[in-house]
Amino acid sequence: MESENQTAVTKFILLGLSSDPHLQIFFFVVFLIIYVFTLVGNMLIMLVIRVDSHLHTPMYFFLSNLSFLDICFSTVTVPKMLENFLAKWKTISVGGCIAQLFFFLFSGCAEVFMLSAMAYDRFTAICHPLNYLVTMKKQVCILLVGGAWTMGFLYSLVNTLPVINLHFCGPTEINHFSCKLPALLLLSCTETSTNKMVLLSSAVFFGLSSFLLTLVSYIHIIFTILKIRSMEGRHKMFSTCSSHLIVVVLFYLAAFFRYLKPTSKMSSDLERLISIQYSILTLMLNPIIYTLKNKEVKTAAWKLLGKVSTFSDNVKTP
Repeated sequence: MESENQTAVTKFILLGLSSDPHLQIFFFVVFLIIYVFTLVGNMLIMLVIRVDSHLHTPMYFFLSNLSFLDICFSTVTVPKMLENFLAKWKTISVGGCIAQLFFFLFSGCAEVFMLSAMAYDRFTAICHPLNYLVTMKKQVCILLVGGAWTMGFLYSLVNTLPVINLHFCGPTEINHFSCKLPALLLLSCTETSTNKMVLLSSAVFFGLSSFLLTLVSYIHIIFTILKIRSMEGRHKMFSTCSSHLIVVVLFYLAAFFRYLKPTSKMSSDLERLISIQYSILTLMLNPIIYTLKNKEVKTAAWKLLGKVSTFSDNVKTP
């Protein structure tokens, strides 16, 4: 009988953000706009970096990869969320839920290590400018990007594989808009102490290592900037890493608040709000921050839009 109950659950119900039909439509419009902005903004940055030869530098190579990761990270959860806003039955299969979990952990962890790689790039540019091009040669950049993806894959793998062996026999409601690992563990009918131990130890190892890499880089950057006597020189030097620093602060503040604060002391509404901040809103803000704060990207973007406009006018002209 227990075995039958365990094999009965094939789908979960994602409760989402609200059960109010009017709010569902409102949320659908809001998050559709956010998702479109995320896709268009990050694709524009990737395209601008691709077509403008002046941006073929290590810094923009990392930025292009970060934009691609932002698209992946957002696409893992938002399309399913949009579908559920309009669906009568807000379900997701067990396999689909585990797949979403895998790619969420994968892209999220790869994102933080990509930010660490970008911090190291800024450290090298500011603290060792004469050796920058030698240190950050193409092979090194590819290795750092590959390392970020590898760390994301490993983090996701060690947390997802144990979930495959779990049995779910009810309840089936996930009080979230996506399949989060803590929520899945609560629904399991089998012992999850190993899963919780793996989640905690891997989160500490991967999260702390990426954070320390970023922190150490910025400590050296700050000390180097403070050694510059002129305010103009300090401002010019700081401007080269200000966009990245803003993105790092936004991402880590929300992520740390979410994972370091005990779930039992956090309301489900607050937890969902924080999750939206670091897994959806930040990904939309990244291209805006980099475009507004970076003159080279802004100039290249306007040039590209100008070329597109000119081409469009020429096509229309008989």
